[in-house]
Amino acid sequence: MNNYKFAIEAKHLNKTYNKKKEKKVKALVDFNIQISNGSICGLLGPNGAGKSTFINILGGLVKKNKGSVSICNIDIDKNPKESRRKIGIVPQELNIDPFFTPWELLELQAGLYGVRKKYRQTEKILKKVDLFSQKDAYARTLSGGMRRRLLVAKALVHNPEIIILDEPTAGVDVELRQNLWGYFKELNKNGITICLTTHYLEEAEFLCDHITIINKGSILKSDTKNNLLNLIGKKTAIFILDQKDISIPENLKKFQPSILDKKLLINYDKKITKLKEIIEILNQNKISFSEINTQESDLEDVFMELIKND
Repeated sequence: MNNYKFAIEAKHLNKTYNKKKEKKVKALVDFNIQISNGSICGLLGPNGAGKSTFINILGGLVKKNKGSVSICNIDIDKNPKESRRKIGIVPQELNIDPFFTPWELLELQAGLYGVRKKYRQTEKILKKVDLFSQKDAYARTLSGGMRRRLLVAKALVHNPEIIILDEPTAGVDVELRQNLWGYFKELNKNGITICLTTHYLEEAEFLCDHITIINKGSILKSDTKNNLLNLIGKKTAIFILDQKDISIPENLKKFQPSILDKKLLINYDKKITKLKEIIEILNQNKISFSEINTQESDLEDVFMELIKND
């Protein structure tokens, strides 16, 4: 059993890129994050927010200017080799040698990590990502979805405790995306901590139990998914009316209601207004309805609100 609380921990992390003929670019500014062991953490933010810089620091591809980072309680400066063995990174780009087979690529990757032949699990991993039947096919003949799964397989060869997924379902169709989501959930169920960046907010909402929203190199908010979803109290009540043509009462107009056929849509802040109050207004104005449905604010609402106010 792992004896550490945080799979990844960064304190006061700073990274500035010095670009010729341009101003210095602050990619990370006093960046503090704790990713719990066994969790699925999503890093969300617009392009240039600092997500890739953070991932590249974890992988040893970019050097930080200040701060400390530990992976599985191992300081990346004091023991870089051991800390990097704890993570497997799945890059966004499909950079696979086209003239190697999946079997050869996994064997080569295992060799680079120093995994002895008797401890390699090439067959098991290929079966897990549903690529065993293509084990002898050249990578250039694989579909985009298969190559995406092959990248995941490569990241698993050294049995890492953490998987970093950088836009893991970019450019794949809806069916494959959902299949990959199921596979990531299974990996997590088997004890692997997952940290992912994604532009698909529904992906983060489905997969993650903890979400960190980043903008301009700083963390705007880091909390459990449920707490973030409750951050914004926006809610929509949908009333199925008994009649079509109704006039909107004056005391209901503050909710900016809209009518579509026999549906009355009312947006309100559940922190300020209770649904009961809206129903009372309808009853007072003798507006009858047969059914009520409600919709909560989603992660996109939270994301846009935080970015807008930054």
